[in-house]
Amino acid sequence: MIPAAPQLAATAWILIDAHSGKIITEHNADKRIPPASLTKMMTSYLLEYELKQGNVALDDQVRISVKAWRTPGSRMFIREGTYVSISDLLRGVIIQSGNDASVAVAEHLAGSEESFADIMNQHARVMGMKNTQFRNATGLPEENHYSSARDLAILSRVKILDYPEHYTIYSEREFTYNNITQSNRNRLLWRDNTVDGLKTGHTDDAGYCLAASAEREGMRLISVVMGARSDEGRAQESQKLLTYGFRYFETTRLYEQYQVLNNAKIWKGVGDTVQLGVTEDLYATLPRGHVGDLRAEMQINTNIKAPISAGTQLGTLVVSLGGEIITQKPLVALENIPKAGFFKSLWHSLVMFVVSLFS
Repeated sequence: MIPAAPQLAATAWILIDAHSGKIITEHNADKRIPPASLTKMMTSYLLEYELKQGNVALDDQVRISVKAWRTPGSRMFIREGTYVSISDLLRGVIIQSGNDASVAVAEHLAGSEESFADIMNQHARVMGMKNTQFRNATGLPEENHYSSARDLAILSRVKILDYPEHYTIYSEREFTYNNITQSNRNRLLWRDNTVDGLKTGHTDDAGYCLAASAEREGMRLISVVMGARSDEGRAQESQKLLTYGFRYFETTRLYEQYQVLNNAKIWKGVGDTVQLGVTEDLYATLPRGHVGDLRAEMQINTNIKAPISAGTQLGTLVVSLGGEIITQKPLVALENIPKAGFFKSLWHSLVMFVVSLFS
């Protein structure tokens, strides 16, 4: 028996599984809301992206502009004209929620905060964030600067899965720069040792917001709460979502990336079969106790002909529970199959012709 999901004292919220992407519960998840400092998740994401691309390095030094130094709100307390490492700025954005650090990052990566906002929006579109528009790198109030709980959950998931080497920063409880120690504003880091991220935000228009993530026994959940009434409220409401998800749901890995799931018959190939599988680990999130009720069906194309390149979709893997489709993924060739020689190809053509007469 699964109870109804908790109703929260907030404007919008969503709870998803990080591995499967399954939405466990949501409310007003597509409502456009000022994201406040949850904006900085995209700012830090772009810095992590550039690090992975090799365009910047953690020990690169960034000169601090007057604009960055004068940016109001929460601050890292960097000084105009000084040089700060990318490593320190990343922590200044994530842990201290520094608006000054965010502007410094934006200017270093794109030349100006305005150009950086354009890059933010381009990446948001690529991720499938459909109700998001960024106008700055900080989340300070600005007209037409908005996001949604669903979009911020998408962003959180990408950060966690694609940049695990930097994700540990989100669990750090404090950071000291310029002899000033500031604590991470995510209260859940002190209350629940399974919580290891992500980001808080607050403005008068946005209310109190929190994107959180926790991992228990290999299952990772992501919650986004927007428009809570207080700092304490956003922590409590987020904890309700996480507790509900872990208590009543479980996530299981059904198939591994490139695991051979089927050997499909092919025609006109050097070999007579081709190995099929999925290109990424396949997970399913479902109510606890129902893993054994899952059913998998492989819908494989007929009359598959060589040549075949690895990665070519040759069918679909459909996983269902009680007649309801839980997830489906392309079945692809895991190997290259060259075309056979003239005589084998001719023979297979004749066989296929005869078979077609009786089908």
